[in-house]
Parts: sequence; C-alpha cells; structure tokens
Amino acid sequence: MLQVPYGSPDRDKPLIRLPFTFFAVVTVCLPLLGLITCITVSLLYHYNEATYTHCQVHNYLPSISAAISLTPERYIWRFCIGLHSAPRFLVAAAYFSFYRGRFGRQLIDQLLSIFTLFCALSENAGLLLLTYVCSTETYSLHKNGFIVFIGSSLLHMMCTCRLWQVITKYPVSAEEMTSYRYKVRLFLFNVGLCLFAGYFFMRHNKYCEPGIYTLFALCEYLVVLSNMAFHMTAFWDFGSKDVMVATVPEGKRI
Repeated sequence: MLQVPYGSPDRDKPLIRLPFTFFAVVTVCLPLLGLITCITVSLLYHYNEATYTHCQVHNYLPSISAAISLTPERYIWRFCIGLHSAPRFLVAAAYFSFYRGRFGRQLIDQLLSIFTLFCALSENAGLLLLTYVCSTETYSLHKNGFIVFIGSSLLHMMCTCRLWQVITKYPVSAEEMTSYRYKVRLFLFNVGLCLFAGYFFMRHNKYCEPGIYTLFALCEYLVVLSNMAFHMTAFWDFGSKDVMVATVPEGKRI
C-alpha cells in the first residue's frame, strides 16, 4: 500500500464531509419515520392493546407511549432513536459553539447559552430514557423520562428563542431571520399543545369519557412533531456549514 507522508495535502483532506443541511434532514427524519411506523403498525396489528386504557372506553388512536411499548414497535423506535441521539448531542455542541462566538463579552447571554446547552442535553437524555424503558416495563422511570423530555424541551425552546431575539437585534441573513420567526411560532404552538394535552389527559382520567384519550394522543403527536420541526430550523442556522471528520493540522493540536 502506498504510504503518504504525514502533513502532505492528501493527509489533510477530510475523511468525511457532509453538508449540514443533509445532516439535519437525516437526523430529524429518523424519529419522524420511526413514529409514523410505530403508530401505523400499532393501528394495523395491535389496535385493541394500543388503544386500551384503564377506563375501558372507546379510543381510536394510541398514545406514543403505548405505540412504542409493543413488539416489534419498541425495537423500531429504539433503533431510530439510537441513531438519532448521537447527532443530537453533536448539534447541541455546535449551537453552544455558535452562541459562544456571538456572545463573547455578554455574561448574561453566555450563561443563558450554557443553560440552553444543559437543556438540550437533558432533553436528549430524557428521550433516551423514555425510549429504552417502556411504560409496560417500569412505568415510573418511563414517566420520569417523559417529564424530563417535555420540561427540558420547553425550556430549551424558550431559551433558544431568547438568544435568537438578541441575535436578530444585529444584522442577520434572511435565512437566520426566517429561522428565528419559525422558532418563535413553533415554541408557542408547542406550549399550546402541551396545555391541551395535559387538559385532555386529566379529563380522561377523571371522567373516563369516550374519545377524550384520542384527543390527548393527537395533541401528543403534534407536540412531538412541532419539537422535531423546531430542531429542523438548524437547516437555516447552519445551512452553509459542513460536518467533517478530518486530521487536525500539527500547529493547531492541543
């Protein structure tokens, strides 16, 4: 095999180089396809089990927890989230680096960017917990994972909107302004749906009315979909960037 001298131009070429837009689309499509597949399989093959609740009234859609707790749905969902989670950690680090460059001398905004990073990491950790611990296995752990996921998600979106509000006070590109506007809309949409989902969930548990749990499940779907869409705004934020695996030049090594 022909050996290339270390430090030659061929050695410095990136081993992998992907447009960030492609990276963002694939990252978001993994849970989207997993969710659609799990709900579809549950409705077609496990309808009674997926729509059953303790109230034993008619429901027409499974909750996400029910849809991902059955077999083979749980394995499909775990496979998709397992592939999805690692890029999510990378995107969280990319945003933190981006904010650190924008708020170099603004202490409050720097602290907020650190808190936003923490929320992004805990959101992903909560997603992994509720994914790999089914509600039919250890309900309390699954429930806590769901609470961490939703709480961290809302805080992450709120803090992100605040940081971008500061960013847009200065000249920004058309793509960045579009990203900011969609972030705000999706955050407000997500908050509203979380409130509706909580209302329908409590009403179902209290009154056991037919179809109410279906409305909860529908709101739950939209909460998750709007969360995915919020993360998809990275498409505009890093549209001109690439994700690379490359050799660090000698002079820049730590």
